[in-house]
Amino acid sequence: MTSNEEFLRQADPLRRELLAHCYRMMGSVHDAEDLVQETYLRAWKAYDGFEGRSSLRTWLYRIATTTCLTALDSRNRRPLPTGLGAPSSEPTAELVQQPEVPWLEPIPDSMIAAGADDPATIVGARESIRLALIAALQHLPPRQRAILVLRDVLRWKATEVAEALDTTVAAVNSGLQRARAQLADVAPSEDDAYEPLTPEQKEQLDRYVAAFESYDVSAIVQLFTKDAVWEMPPFIGWYQGPDTIGRLITTQCPAKGPGDLHLVPTWANGQPAFGMYLRDGDVYRPFGIPVITFEGDKVSHVGMFFDLSLFETFGLPSSIEAK
Repeated sequence: MTSNEEFLRQADPLRRELLAHCYRMMGSVHDAEDLVQETYLRAWKAYDGFEGRSSLRTWLYRIATTTCLTALDSRNRRPLPTGLGAPSSEPTAELVQQPEVPWLEPIPDSMIAAGADDPATIVGARESIRLALIAALQHLPPRQRAILVLRDVLRWKATEVAEALDTTVAAVNSGLQRARAQLADVAPSEDDAYEPLTPEQKEQLDRYVAAFESYDVSAIVQLFTKDAVWEMPPFIGWYQGPDTIGRLITTQCPAKGPGDLHLVPTWANGQPAFGMYLRDGDVYRPFGIPVITFEGDKVSHVGMFFDLSLFETFGLPSSIEAK
Protein backbone atom coordinates (compact mmCIF):
# COMPACT_ATOMS: atom_id res chain seq x y z
CA MET A 1 0.00 0.00 0.00
CA THR A 2 1.40 3.42 -0.97
CA SER A 3 1.68 6.24 1.53
CA ASN A 4 -1.12 8.06 -0.31
CA GLU A 5 -3.40 5.04 -0.04
CA GLU A 6 -2.49 4.64 3.63
CA PHE A 7 -3.28 8.31 4.26
CA LEU A 8 -6.70 8.05 2.61
CA ARG A 9 -7.52 4.83 4.48
CA GLN A 10 -6.85 6.46 7.84
CA ALA A 11 -8.08 9.98 7.10
CA ASP A 12 -11.38 9.39 5.28
CA PRO A 13 -13.27 8.19 8.41
CA LEU A 14 -12.44 11.52 10.07
CA ARG A 15 -13.95 13.69 7.35
CA ARG A 16 -17.36 14.25 8.99
CA GLU A 17 -15.96 15.34 12.35
CA LEU A 18 -13.47 17.65 10.63
CA LEU A 19 -16.36 19.16 8.70
CA ALA A 20 -18.17 19.82 11.99
CA HIS A 21 -14.99 21.41 13.38
CA CYS A 22 -14.58 23.72 10.40
CA TYR A 23 -18.29 24.59 10.58
CA ARG A 24 -17.96 25.60 14.24
CA MET A 25 -15.07 27.84 13.27
CA MET A 26 -16.63 29.35 10.14
CA GLY A 27 -20.40 29.36 10.70
CA SER A 28 -20.88 28.35 7.05
CA VAL A 29 -21.43 24.87 5.67
CA HIS A 30 -20.14 25.97 2.27
CA ASP A 31 -16.94 27.44 3.72
CA ALA A 32 -16.51 24.38 5.93
CA GLU A 33 -16.70 22.02 2.96
CA ASP A 34 -14.09 24.04 1.07
CA LEU A 35 -11.74 24.17 4.06
CA VAL A 36 -12.01 20.44 4.75
CA GLN A 37 -10.98 19.86 1.15
CA GLU A 38 -8.04 22.23 1.64
CA THR A 39 -7.14 20.48 4.91
CA TYR A 40 -6.99 17.09 3.20
CA LEU A 41 -4.95 18.49 0.32
CA ARG A 42 -2.42 20.03 2.70
CA ALA A 43 -2.27 16.86 4.78
CA TRP A 44 -1.89 14.62 1.74
CA LYS A 45 1.03 16.70 0.47
CA ALA A 46 2.70 16.65 3.91
CA TYR A 47 1.93 13.03 4.86
CA ASP A 48 5.36 11.67 3.96
CA GLY A 49 6.78 13.95 6.66
CA PHE A 50 4.22 12.93 9.31
CA GLU A 51 6.30 11.38 12.09
CA GLY A 52 3.46 10.03 14.22
CA ARG A 53 4.39 11.99 17.34
CA SER A 54 0.67 12.68 17.69
CA SER A 55 -2.30 10.76 16.33
CA LEU A 56 -3.34 11.35 12.72
CA ARG A 57 -6.62 12.73 14.07
CA THR A 58 -4.83 15.35 16.19
CA TRP A 59 -2.54 16.23 13.28
CA LEU A 60 -5.51 16.74 10.94
CA TYR A 61 -7.30 18.91 13.50
CA ARG A 62 -4.20 21.09 13.76
CA ILE A 63 -4.09 21.54 10.00
CA ALA A 64 -7.85 22.20 9.84
CA THR A 65 -7.67 24.79 12.64
CA THR A 66 -4.77 26.61 11.00
CA THR A 67 -6.57 26.52 7.66
CA CYS A 68 -9.70 28.03 9.21
CA LEU A 69 -7.76 30.74 11.03
CA THR A 70 -6.02 31.71 7.80
CA ALA A 71 -9.38 31.93 6.02
CA LEU A 72 -10.87 34.00 8.85
CA ASP A 73 -8.13 36.62 8.45
CA SER A 74 -9.97 37.89 5.38
CA ARG A 75 -13.59 37.20 6.37
CA ASN A 76 -16.09 38.85 8.67
CA ARG A 77 -18.05 37.03 11.33
CA ARG A 78 -21.32 35.41 10.29
CA PRO A 79 -24.19 36.80 12.39
CA LEU A 80 -27.89 36.15 12.58
CA PRO A 81 -30.10 39.27 12.52
CA THR A 82 -30.41 39.14 16.33
CA GLY A 83 -26.63 39.46 16.50
CA LEU A 84 -26.57 42.84 14.77
CA GLY A 85 -27.68 44.69 17.90
CA ALA A 86 -30.88 46.22 16.52
CA PRO A 87 -34.17 45.97 18.46
CA SER A 88 -37.09 43.78 17.42
CA SER A 89 -38.60 45.00 14.17
CA GLU A 90 -42.09 46.18 13.22
CA PRO A 91 -43.67 43.26 11.32
CA THR A 92 -45.61 45.40 8.84
CA ALA A 93 -42.61 47.58 7.88
CA GLU A 94 -40.84 47.03 4.59
CA LEU A 95 -38.39 44.14 4.72
CA VAL A 96 -34.76 45.14 4.23
CA GLN A 97 -32.21 42.72 2.79
CA GLN A 98 -28.44 42.83 3.19
CA PRO A 99 -27.27 40.06 0.85
CA GLU A 100 -23.70 41.32 1.11
CA VAL A 101 -23.56 40.28 4.78
CA PRO A 102 -21.98 36.82 5.21
CA TRP A 103 -24.88 35.38 7.19
CA LEU A 104 -24.69 32.34 9.46
CA GLU A 105 -25.73 29.14 7.67
CA PRO A 106 -27.31 25.95 9.01
CA ILE A 107 -25.68 22.56 8.45
CA PRO A 108 -27.50 19.28 7.70
CA ASP A 109 -27.21 16.66 10.43
CA SER A 110 -26.65 14.09 7.69
CA MET A 111 -23.29 15.66 6.85
CA ILE A 112 -21.80 15.18 10.31
CA ALA A 113 -23.67 12.39 12.11
CA ALA A 114 -24.59 9.90 9.37
CA GLY A 115 -22.85 6.56 9.81
CA ALA A 116 -22.16 7.05 13.52
CA ASP A 117 -23.15 3.96 15.48
CA ASP A 118 -22.54 5.26 18.99
CA PRO A 119 -25.57 7.20 20.34
CA ALA A 120 -23.24 9.27 22.52
CA THR A 121 -21.26 10.27 19.44
CA ILE A 122 -24.42 11.35 17.65
CA VAL A 123 -25.63 13.35 20.66
CA GLY A 124 -22.23 14.97 21.08
CA ALA A 125 -22.06 15.94 17.41
CA ARG A 126 -25.52 17.48 17.47
CA GLU A 127 -24.94 19.24 20.78
CA SER A 128 -21.80 20.96 19.50
CA ILE A 129 -23.47 22.43 16.41
CA ARG A 130 -26.66 23.80 17.96
CA LEU A 131 -27.63 26.95 16.06
CA ALA A 132 -27.50 29.14 19.17
CA LEU A 133 -23.99 27.90 20.00
CA ILE A 134 -22.67 28.52 16.48
CA ALA A 135 -24.20 32.00 16.54
CA ALA A 136 -22.59 32.66 19.91
CA LEU A 137 -19.15 31.55 18.69
CA GLN A 138 -19.34 34.21 15.98
CA HIS A 139 -18.99 36.85 18.72
CA LEU A 140 -15.44 35.68 19.45
CA PRO A 141 -12.24 36.71 17.67
CA PRO A 142 -10.99 33.79 15.55
CA ARG A 143 -8.15 32.64 17.84
CA GLN A 144 -10.35 32.77 20.93
CA ARG A 145 -12.94 30.81 18.97
CA ALA A 146 -10.34 28.18 18.13
CA ILE A 147 -9.16 27.95 21.74
CA LEU A 148 -12.68 27.55 23.07
CA VAL A 149 -13.64 24.92 20.48
CA LEU A 150 -10.46 22.91 21.01
CA ARG A 151 -10.66 23.09 24.82
CA ASP A 152 -14.38 22.98 25.58
CA VAL A 153 -15.78 21.05 22.61
CA LEU A 154 -12.94 18.69 21.70
CA ARG A 155 -11.59 18.54 25.27
CA TRP A 156 -7.98 19.04 24.28
CA LYS A 157 -5.41 19.76 26.98
CA ALA A 158 -4.04 23.28 27.16
CA THR A 159 -0.62 21.97 26.13
CA GLU A 160 -2.12 20.39 22.98
CA VAL A 161 -3.92 23.62 22.07
CA ALA A 162 -0.77 25.64 22.64
CA GLU A 163 1.18 23.35 20.32
CA ALA A 164 -1.55 23.44 17.66
CA LEU A 165 -1.72 27.25 17.70
CA ASP A 166 2.02 27.80 18.17
CA THR A 167 1.56 29.72 21.40
CA THR A 168 2.03 29.25 25.15
CA VAL A 169 -0.12 27.45 27.70
CA ALA A 170 -0.52 30.75 29.56
CA ALA A 171 -1.87 32.39 26.39
CA VAL A 172 -4.29 29.50 25.86
CA ASN A 173 -5.61 29.71 29.42
CA SER A 174 -5.96 33.49 29.18
CA GLY A 175 -7.73 33.24 25.81
CA LEU A 176 -10.08 30.58 27.13
CA GLN A 177 -10.97 32.71 30.15
CA ARG A 178 -11.73 35.73 27.95
CA ALA A 179 -13.75 33.61 25.51
CA ARG A 180 -15.89 32.10 28.27
CA ALA A 181 -16.50 35.53 29.79
CA GLN A 182 -17.50 37.02 26.44
CA LEU A 183 -19.91 34.16 25.75
CA ALA A 184 -21.55 34.30 29.17
CA ASP A 185 -24.39 36.56 27.95
CA VAL A 186 -24.87 35.12 24.47
CA ALA A 187 -24.14 31.38 24.62
CA PRO A 188 -27.04 28.93 25.09
CA SER A 189 -27.70 27.79 28.63
CA GLU A 190 -27.57 24.21 29.85
CA ASP A 191 -31.36 24.16 29.44
CA ASP A 192 -30.80 24.47 25.67
CA ALA A 193 -28.73 21.29 25.51
CA TYR A 194 -29.55 18.72 22.87
CA GLU A 195 -32.20 16.18 23.81
CA PRO A 196 -34.23 13.82 21.64
CA LEU A 197 -37.68 15.13 20.75
CA THR A 198 -40.41 14.33 23.22
CA PRO A 199 -43.77 12.95 22.03
CA GLU A 200 -45.28 16.38 22.73
CA GLN A 201 -42.67 18.11 20.57
CA LYS A 202 -43.24 15.63 17.74
CA GLU A 203 -46.96 16.42 17.91
CA GLN A 204 -46.13 20.12 17.86
CA LEU A 205 -44.08 19.64 14.69
CA ASP A 206 -47.08 17.94 13.07
CA ARG A 207 -49.17 20.98 14.06
CA TYR A 208 -46.46 23.25 12.60
CA VAL A 209 -46.70 21.51 9.25
CA ALA A 210 -50.49 21.48 9.28
CA ALA A 211 -50.73 25.15 10.29
CA PHE A 212 -48.39 26.37 7.54
CA GLU A 213 -49.73 24.10 4.81
CA SER A 214 -53.29 25.23 5.60
CA TYR A 215 -52.02 28.79 6.07
CA ASP A 216 -53.86 29.06 9.38
CA VAL A 217 -52.14 32.03 11.04
CA SER A 218 -54.16 31.71 14.25
CA ALA A 219 -52.91 28.12 14.59
CA ILE A 220 -49.35 29.23 13.77
CA VAL A 221 -49.42 31.81 16.56
CA GLN A 222 -50.39 29.15 19.10
CA LEU A 223 -47.19 27.21 18.37
CA PHE A 224 -44.87 29.79 19.94
CA THR A 225 -43.68 30.70 23.42
CA LYS A 226 -44.53 34.19 24.61
CA ASP A 227 -40.96 35.40 23.93
CA ALA A 228 -40.39 33.43 20.73
CA VAL A 229 -38.04 34.92 18.12
CA TRP A 230 -38.32 34.69 14.34
CA GLU A 231 -35.40 35.78 12.15
CA MET A 232 -34.75 35.24 8.46
CA PRO A 233 -31.43 36.17 6.86
CA PRO A 234 -30.68 37.87 4.49
CA PHE A 235 -33.40 40.16 5.89
CA ILE A 236 -31.94 42.20 8.75
CA GLY A 237 -35.09 42.39 10.90
CA TRP A 238 -36.03 40.01 13.69
CA TYR A 239 -39.39 39.60 15.38
CA GLN A 240 -40.39 38.68 18.91
CA GLY A 241 -43.64 37.35 20.32
CA PRO A 242 -46.39 35.17 18.79
CA ASP A 243 -48.64 38.04 17.73
CA THR A 244 -45.75 39.88 16.08
CA ILE A 245 -44.74 36.71 14.22
CA GLY A 246 -48.34 36.20 13.15
CA ARG A 247 -48.58 39.74 11.74
CA LEU A 248 -45.26 39.26 9.97
CA ILE A 249 -46.53 36.12 8.24
CA THR A 250 -49.88 37.71 7.39
CA THR A 251 -48.39 40.84 5.82
CA GLN A 252 -45.06 39.66 4.37
CA CYS A 253 -45.38 36.03 3.33
CA PRO A 254 -46.14 35.58 -0.40
CA ALA A 255 -48.36 32.60 0.42
CA LYS A 256 -51.98 33.68 0.80
CA GLY A 257 -54.05 30.57 1.35
CA PRO A 258 -54.25 26.82 1.99
CA GLY A 259 -52.05 24.73 -0.26
CA ASP A 260 -49.61 27.52 -1.12
CA LEU A 261 -46.90 26.07 1.13
CA HIS A 262 -45.50 22.55 1.36
CA LEU A 263 -43.04 21.36 4.04
CA VAL A 264 -40.52 18.51 3.79
CA PRO A 265 -38.96 17.43 7.12
CA THR A 266 -35.19 17.40 7.62
CA TRP A 267 -32.68 18.04 10.42
CA ALA A 268 -30.21 20.92 10.81
CA ASN A 269 -27.79 21.70 13.65
CA GLY A 270 -29.22 18.86 15.73
CA GLN A 271 -32.65 20.46 15.46
CA PRO A 272 -35.82 19.74 13.49
CA ALA A 273 -36.05 21.69 10.26
CA PHE A 274 -38.03 21.76 7.03
CA GLY A 275 -37.55 22.45 3.40
CA MET A 276 -40.38 24.93 2.82
CA TYR A 277 -41.74 25.18 -0.72
CA LEU A 278 -43.99 27.83 -2.28
CA ARG A 279 -46.54 26.86 -4.92
CA ASP A 280 -45.88 28.14 -8.43
CA GLY A 281 -48.65 26.87 -10.68
CA ASP A 282 -48.42 23.10 -10.83
CA VAL A 283 -45.18 22.78 -8.85
CA TYR A 284 -43.75 23.76 -5.48
CA ARG A 285 -40.42 25.59 -5.65
CA PRO A 286 -37.84 26.11 -2.87
CA PHE A 287 -38.71 29.01 -0.59
CA GLY A 288 -36.73 28.69 2.66
CA ILE A 289 -35.43 26.38 5.37
CA PRO A 290 -36.83 27.02 8.87
CA VAL A 291 -34.77 25.54 11.73
CA ILE A 292 -36.83 25.01 14.87
CA THR A 293 -35.82 25.45 18.51
CA PHE A 294 -38.10 24.19 21.27
CA GLU A 295 -38.59 25.38 24.81
CA GLY A 296 -40.66 22.68 26.43
CA ASP A 297 -43.41 21.79 23.97
CA LYS A 298 -43.51 25.25 22.37
CA VAL A 299 -41.38 26.76 19.61
CA SER A 300 -39.01 29.39 21.03
CA HIS A 301 -37.01 30.27 17.93
CA VAL A 302 -37.24 29.92 14.16
CA GLY A 303 -34.24 30.65 11.97
CA MET A 304 -35.71 30.94 8.46
CA PHE A 305 -32.90 30.71 5.91
CA PHE A 306 -33.64 31.99 2.42
CA ASP A 307 -30.38 30.92 0.78
CA LEU A 308 -31.83 28.59 -1.86
CA SER A 309 -28.45 26.95 -2.52
CA LEU A 310 -28.94 25.23 0.84
CA PHE A 311 -31.67 23.02 -0.65
CA GLU A 312 -29.08 21.10 -2.67
CA THR A 313 -26.77 20.94 0.36
CA PHE A 314 -29.59 19.41 2.40
CA GLY A 315 -30.44 16.92 -0.36
CA LEU A 316 -33.88 18.48 -0.77
CA PRO A 317 -35.64 18.31 -4.16
CA SER A 318 -35.34 21.26 -6.53
CA SER A 319 -39.11 21.16 -7.12
CA ILE A 320 -42.13 19.10 -6.09
CA GLU A 321 -45.15 18.40 -8.24
CA ALA A 322 -48.32 19.83 -6.75
CA LYS A 323 -51.10 17.29 -6.32
